[in-house]
Amino acid sequence: MAGKKKNTEVVSLQKYKRKGHLNIGTILFGIIFLYLVFTVLIYFTKDRVSVYEVREGSILKDRNLTGMVLRKETVVNAEKSGYVNYFVDDAQKVALGTNIYTITSSKLETQTDQDSNEEVSLNADEWNSILLKAQGFNESYSPEEFKTASNLKSEVTAILQNNTTQSRVAQLNSILQSGNVDAFQSPDDGIVELSVDGYENLTTDNITDEMFDKANYSVTELSGNQKIDAGQPVYRLVTDEEWTVTVRLTSDLAQTFQKKMNGEDSLSVEVRFLKDNKDLWGTMRLTEKKNDIYANITFKDSMIRYADERFVNIELILEDESGFKIPKTSVTEKDCYAVPIDYITSGGASQNEGVYRQTTKKGKTTTEFIPVTIINEDTESGIAYLDTENLKKGDTLLLPESSDTMDLLKTESIKGVYNVNKGYAVFKQVQILSESDEYYIIAEGNSYSLSNYDHIALNGDSVRDNQIVSQ
Repeated sequence: MAGKKKNTEVVSLQKYKRKGHLNIGTILFGIIFLYLVFTVLIYFTKDRVSVYEVREGSILKDRNLTGMVLRKETVVNAEKSGYVNYFVDDAQKVALGTNIYTITSSKLETQTDQDSNEEVSLNADEWNSILLKAQGFNESYSPEEFKTASNLKSEVTAILQNNTTQSRVAQLNSILQSGNVDAFQSPDDGIVELSVDGYENLTTDNITDEMFDKANYSVTELSGNQKIDAGQPVYRLVTDEEWTVTVRLTSDLAQTFQKKMNGEDSLSVEVRFLKDNKDLWGTMRLTEKKNDIYANITFKDSMIRYADERFVNIELILEDESGFKIPKTSVTEKDCYAVPIDYITSGGASQNEGVYRQTTKKGKTTTEFIPVTIINEDTESGIAYLDTENLKKGDTLLLPESSDTMDLLKTESIKGVYNVNKGYAVFKQVQILSESDEYYIIAEGNSYSLSNYDHIALNGDSVRDNQIVSQ
């Protein structure tokens, strides 16, 4: 009996053994883990759109050249021998009949000459003139053209000597009143230059390549109290405000300007003078000699700024455009319909812009309002460019409040970029003004185009209309 009872108890223990339970926390953790893995995989495998922020910018294309200055100028020769002294400063405007110089039999001694050991006080204009000449020498100096150092010395010496003009002129006027010397007057209105270089009669017709070689160029500076013989140059008189800068062009630069001229005989160009960073507009004409092409750029003013220069270093501005600067890779093309602006109207429940489309079936004509997306409007030509969405080739459009119609027979391809400000791609037309190797400058101010700080797709060909963009 006792043995049977023991067996029953064992069976009973096996029957009520505990069963395992499902842990809800483990399930939730697993779901979250799988979600994270899935999200990371999508992030790294999904095509992402690189974005560029539109900013204002400019593109400047120029070419540095050395030009030769041609003017209407006359060399005036001394009427007798002796020591020359001047009543006027270098680069001073004079009128017809103004006393320019006198000739004396001996040197004149001024208070400044007597006190030669004392420091010379220069005014602001004289200091500025010396600094500009030194700057020009520093920028163009070459060991092969050491003669330019001698020219600089002569130019600075002339400025220092002209510093004594006031005392010298007072002494000359006193001598004139005594009747011991004669004064010689200007034969015309103009600007007096106290230097000569032998190129005073040079014109665009007789200029040669050899003349551009500065190694063959020399200038003679004229100053007071110099011994001079009758018939020698005593000063130079520039008599016209019109002047010309002639430069030699490379073949590619000549082709660029010939293309810009488009058959015309002249072209308006912008020139920057490196001596003082002055920008001037001139009229360019091209001439050809012995297979070389020269550009003759004529100016109507500012001649006096460079009256003492025969050679000038310039920047010839080929393009100087400002606007929005965008990468070339952003620009793509899109087909659209060109429709007269008068066909665009408002309608529908939302009063959106659209067109009236006319359809004829089984002899019955119906008209319906079709919303459209305007890509751009050209007010000058009166043309609106419409997205092809909701329209198709062969559609007939009705002019509002008229019976006139037009058929959509072909599309036009226009350049533009994809704006992604709102998280999806919207095509915006652009007007290209200028370009460099990597960027375009496009026009601003169009309500249908881009604005400053807009975000656009960096690669326009990788995006489609209304595409959701992950930045």
